[in-house]
Amino acid sequence: MPVIAPMPAARPARISNQRDGAEDEAAAEGTSVDHLTETYRAHYRSLLGLAALLLDDTASCEDVVQEAFIRVHSARKRVRDPEKTLAYLRQTVVNLSRSALRRRILGLKLLSKPMPDMASAEEGAYDQLERDSLIKAMKGLQRRQREVLVLRYFADMTEAQVAETLGISLGSVKAYGSRGIAALRVAMEAPA
Repeated sequence: MPVIAPMPAARPARISNQRDGAEDEAAAEGTSVDHLTETYRAHYRSLLGLAALLLDDTASCEDVVQEAFIRVHSARKRVRDPEKTLAYLRQTVVNLSRSALRRRILGLKLLSKPMPDMASAEEGAYDQLERDSLIKAMKGLQRRQREVLVLRYFADMTEAQVAETLGISLGSVKAYGSRGIAALRVAMEAPA
């Protein structure tokens, strides 16, 4: 069962006495702000439970319930019968939950699909085994051979850059590189 957060503190419906006349007028036209707020407060947990039955995470449920309150609040003049305020809130929660689910489904459909020429899982596993054996073979090389090969082929440096980086001659880079490659071939061909 999802964890249900406590109802947020409601703001006072009446800010000043100057607005009393406007609110009485709104009450004559439809559901009053006070009645809507009280209905929301009294039924917050049940509305949250309804959203939890339709959605899977608490944050989305809270968002849906709060959005329902906002929408019913903005359309309160159309709610002629104050007794139907809770029904409007419930229906709005259901509709917003449906919309949230639709957006999720659409998002899943729009996710990039693997290209048909992508490597299969077996090929990916084989590639990983080859990488692991290469790393193991690299660790078995002499330090200078390993340094030269890593800088030359993995860091994509030129032989001159490798020589400058390691502080050795260009001829040494070539020698360590060729000996390192020969040692790698032997190590990679040997049965594991």
